[in-house]
Amino acid sequence: MKQSIQGEIKMAGTLSKRNGRGLSMPALEMFPQFRSIENMMSRMFDDGEDSWLGGAMAPTLDVSETDNEVDVKMDLPGMKPEEIDIQVHQNVLTIRGERSEETEEKDRTYHRVERRSGSFARSVSLPSAIDEDNVDANYKDGVLIIKMPKTKEAQAKKIAVKA
Repeated sequence: MKQSIQGEIKMAGTLSKRNGRGLSMPALEMFPQFRSIENMMSRMFDDGEDSWLGGAMAPTLDVSETDNEVDVKMDLPGMKPEEIDIQVHQNVLTIRGERSEETEEKDRTYHRVERRSGSFARSVSLPSAIDEDNVDANYKDGVLIIKMPKTKEAQAKKIAVKA
């Protein structure tokens, strides 16, 4: 029994399992869910800009499309429309802005401060070519909605089937 356990563990801290060809398979390959947990933990404790505990504010966004347009929705609570800059260039949408930092009151004890302030910039490649001259952006109730019509070439074309 002791030998079979040692055959299952290749080195300290790394679980591996022998496959039929005598090669070992790391735990991250045996259990794919470990890979997403490892990535999440790396992002959470990383000091870089994409981390949860540090770095710049990175608002969330959704990108969707229909036959005729590409839409983007981004959560930007507490901002004013004039604090948001939107640019489209060579099929890349860039959204920049800055949320002003609120001053803490001196006679108040803060137990938790999680709301972020500061500048942000998000760039995403668009899934289709868009008509850059007819982009429409609206900001309401903390949500930025950008509607971008596709170019005629990028729009789906219906093909009639002849009998």
